Amino acid sequence: MPDNHSDNCWDEYAWERFLQEQERRTEKYMGLIEKYMDHPDRDAIIAREMGWTHMIDGDSREWEEEVEASFEEEESEEQPAAEAHPGFPFERHPLYKQAIAFTAELDEMFSGTEETVREHPAVIELHSQATLAAAKLAAALNDDDIDELGMSIAYLKRALRALTGALDSAVQMEKESLIDEGRFESLRSRIFSIRDGIVSTMGEYRSEFRRRHGGR
Repeated sequence: MPDNHSDNCWDEYAWERFLQEQERRTEKYMGLIEKYMDHPDRDAIIAREMGWTHMIDGDSREWEEEVEASFEEEESEEQPAAEAHPGFPFERHPLYKQAIAFTAELDEMFSGTEETVREHPAVIELHSQATLAAAKLAAALNDDDIDELGMSIAYLKRALRALTGALDSAVQMEKESLIDEGRFESLRSRIFSIRDGIVSTMGEYRSEFRRRHGGR
């Protein structure tokens, strides 16, 4: 991680490359876990596939601890809101509060519907993307002083992509008559409101980054 006050402080694009690599590693690891779950040499195979050759001959507990440590930072950034520490700064941010309120509204909106509706892939995806947006906002806003502006912007972009996924799901739900036009417009309005807040915050952070680092 870069020195916050050095000339080499990472911008949003450097953070984007770093986070993409972390996400690829996580996806690869989870895929290997699923593929070799019942294999007697699972740990050694996964360690070899991930390039963790120094861990192959270690005991299983040491191996597990190293794997956990390798993903510790990413998991903490992606921690669901319900499990987050109540004193974290992001919990006081209006944008995060708005995203969490939206996930609660979704729960209430579909709580009384038929199981076939609640279990529909578009409905599940809407919930998933809304929750993901809140998690990305938590990572972006979890600093009172926002020392790592590049990282915060990169996570805001991810929240924005999650909201786009949520909107796509809402469109699909209307097309399949899972929701009526009025409910769709309500969902669309809430998503756009959060989206506009993210875009505005990104603009503020980019301006502040240029101010701190000489316009680059």
